[in-house]
Amino acid sequence: MSSPSFRNVALIAHVDHGKTTLVDAMLGATGVFAAHQVRVDRVMDSSDQERERGITILAKAASVEWKGTRINLVDTPGHADFGGEVERALTMVDGVLLLVDAAEGPMPQTRYVLSKALAFGLPSVVVINKVDRPDSRLDEVADEIYELFFSLDAGDDKIEFPIISTVAREARAMVGVGIPDADADLGALLDTLIETIPAPSGDPNAPLQALVTNLDASDYLGRLAIGRVVQGTLRSGSRVALCHSNEEEPPLRRRLSQLMGFTGLGRAEVEERVAGDLFVVAGFPEVEIGDTLADSENPEPLERLTVDEPVLRMTFGVNTSPYAGRDGKFVTSRQIKERLDKEVLGNVSIRLGSTPSPEIIEVAGRGELQLAVLIESMRREGFELQVSRPEVIIRAIDGVPHEPVERAVVDVPDEYVGTITQTSAPRKAKVADLRPGDAGRTIVTIEGPARGLLGFRSLLMTATRGTALIHQHHAGWMPWAGELPHRTGGAMVSDRKGASTGFALDNLQKRGELFIGPTVEVYEGMVIGEASRPHEMQVNPTKGKQLTNIRTHSSDDAIKLKPHRELTLETAIEWIAEDELVEVTPNAIRVRKRFLSESQRRQAKKRA
Repeated sequence: MSSPSFRNVALIAHVDHGKTTLVDAMLGATGVFAAHQVRVDRVMDSSDQERERGITILAKAASVEWKGTRINLVDTPGHADFGGEVERALTMVDGVLLLVDAAEGPMPQTRYVLSKALAFGLPSVVVINKVDRPDSRLDEVADEIYELFFSLDAGDDKIEFPIISTVAREARAMVGVGIPDADADLGALLDTLIETIPAPSGDPNAPLQALVTNLDASDYLGRLAIGRVVQGTLRSGSRVALCHSNEEEPPLRRRLSQLMGFTGLGRAEVEERVAGDLFVVAGFPEVEIGDTLADSENPEPLERLTVDEPVLRMTFGVNTSPYAGRDGKFVTSRQIKERLDKEVLGNVSIRLGSTPSPEIIEVAGRGELQLAVLIESMRREGFELQVSRPEVIIRAIDGVPHEPVERAVVDVPDEYVGTITQTSAPRKAKVADLRPGDAGRTIVTIEGPARGLLGFRSLLMTATRGTALIHQHHAGWMPWAGELPHRTGGAMVSDRKGASTGFALDNLQKRGELFIGPTVEVYEGMVIGEASRPHEMQVNPTKGKQLTNIRTHSSDDAIKLKPHRELTLETAIEWIAEDELVEVTPNAIRVRKRFLSESQRRQAKKRA
């Protein structure tokens, strides 16, 4: 039997090392963009949030042709928060293209994604990208990559990897460590991929087994199942069996309404997909991630996908503020529940749980960023909801409560190293590593309880005037570290409904930091700022200036308001305390107390 003329490759790397840019270059080098008059940068980052944040959130596939061989490319996220996407993508491929920045070298997420690839036993092609940077360290970075493989206990066969040097944005590559010639193309990289990554294994004549690793939806075809044929051949219009997670349920037997494959950036209808190839099928609205499409006569399910467990949880509830229903199209608990159920179908690293209230749902995930992306997506779709502060998930190990450990790698200018250590010490985090970087910068590695590092990112960005680069990921479990400090100031809480005035805010800004400006609609129980003292403060932000016939110089001074702190979704979630919520609507993000009236809050404290 001749080996299939296609290869399945996943691109894995640390955040911002150039995966998506390299995919763009490969698509251009193989003629995929030839018919396009307008070329879009980072074409694989198709959602608004991916483009705004400059990160890949969802794993996506594309296909290119090179010298008669089809190469299926899967672009994966670099953030550990989206590790579920990485794990899913790795089940679809036979090798990985590991991308490393020529100046930064291997970083925390490089280690994370490579450890996942080695766990799957996948061979690697190493690409050192951005070799034209003036601060590149080619030989040192190559040594660091070998050290990384050794530290992850890679086998001898996995350490014998080829190294390709690239300038992805200029589509230039060469074999070995160096700078490609000005007239070089990506041929060296594409040739190496075909030579190094093995052709898929699996007998196309065996009984069908195909694993569903992702879901999509079409307005015309309904739910689509995306995955890989493990063995056998998947044929258009054939009768197949769908094996669910519940083994007691009999398999569903049905004909495929459509079979598609990846071609370029899109999908095209095909007659068949053989063992090892990637597929997209329609015809099973009940399909879920991890299901098996099997032979209709003798269905044998494959082992289901397993991913790392969530470490953070928060609650999503119906918006109950006085301004509820003004902005959103979807405001009921049923609509929120349906949306979250839909998210879980396509996102294996999100978990839903029940709460005592039918209007509140517990949502668990990998990290703050993943949960914030979900909330922002719902907000843009027209949902109104209120969410709580994230809490860590406690795990009992040998009868002792343990909490998740977070590792943060911070790249900062040298003058801010002391600021990092001072900021992390009260959070019971310790400096695990400190090494000089390039151009007057230092790389500091911090480890501490995950709940202690909630909000650490925004605090650090403020303290370093936006010059810090920070990457966080889960690093195991530790015994419960005890109580940790949260914020220093209490909440400034509005005691009435109305529009804020410059006169009132002028007086209040002397007592703390404001979150709102003048003419903003407020309500009783809404938090409008952080007081300079630790206690909660009841304030009237709607008070107007008394108009009298008497004018004095002191009373008629012009109002001078300082710029207020604009709360984003992430900073609001990090800032709130246990008795506060973030109200999220398509047009507004507000912080509020769980109980809006002061009397209700007093009663709640007595009960507690």
